[in-house]
Amino acid sequence: MARIKIDFPHPVIAAIKLKVRIGDINYGNHVGNDSFVSLIHEARIQWLQQNNFSEMDAGGTGLIMADLGIEFKREAYYGEGILIEIAAGEIARVSFELFYQLSTERNQEKVILAKAKTGMVCYQYELKKTVSVPDSLQQILQAK
Repeated sequence: MARIKIDFPHPVIAAIKLKVRIGDINYGNHVGNDSFVSLIHEARIQWLQQNNFSEMDAGGTGLIMADLGIEFKREAYYGEGILIEIAAGEIARVSFELFYQLSTERNQEKVILAKAKTGMVCYQYELKKTVSVPDSLQQILQAK
C-alpha cells in the first residue's frame, strides 16, 4: 500500500503551542485523527492572527483549503503540549502550500507526532472567484 510521505520544508515561519484537550481524545485514549485536523486548523488561524490576518481577510482575500494530507507518526495524549511548526511550500498565482510538523517532548526528546500539508487557495467570496496571492501574504509566507 502506498502511504502519504510528507517532507517538512524549511524555514519555519511560525511555531504555535497548543495543549491536547479532553475533547481531542478518542476511544483509543489518544488524539483522534479528526482532532489532528482541528489542531492544524487552530495553528493556521493563530499564525494568521499573529500577522493581523484571518481566513476571511488575508491581505484583502479570503482563503479556502483545497486539499489536506496528513502523515500520522505517533500517538498524542491528553494534557500533552504540542508544538506545531508551520512552513510554506510552493506559492503559485492563486494558491500556496502550508506544511505543518506536530511534535511533543517526551523524556527530553522531540517526538514527531504528525506531518501535514494543506493547499490553500485565495478566494473572493463576494465575487465567487479565485484571485492572486496578495503581496502582503506572500511576504509572510516567504519570511526567513
